[in-house]
Amino acid sequence: MRLNGTVSAEHGIGTQKKELLKGAIGSRNNGRSDLVIELMKNIRRAFDPYGIFNPGKIFD
Repeated sequence: MRLNGTVSAEHGIGTQKKELLKGAIGSRNNGRSDLVIELMKNIRRAFDPYGIFNPGKIFD
C-alpha cells in the first residue's frame, strides 16, 4: 500500500537511508532526481560553504 510518505524520518536521511533518497526524489519529480539533488546541494552549500555540518550524511 502506498502511503505517500518520504524516506526521511524525524531526524532526516542519515547514512542508512541516503541510497533510497535518489529513487524517492526521482519518483516524485518525473525521474529527474539529478536536478533536484543538485538544487539541494546548492542550498546546502549556501548555508554550509565549508561542508562542516554533518559531512557525508546525505551527499558524498
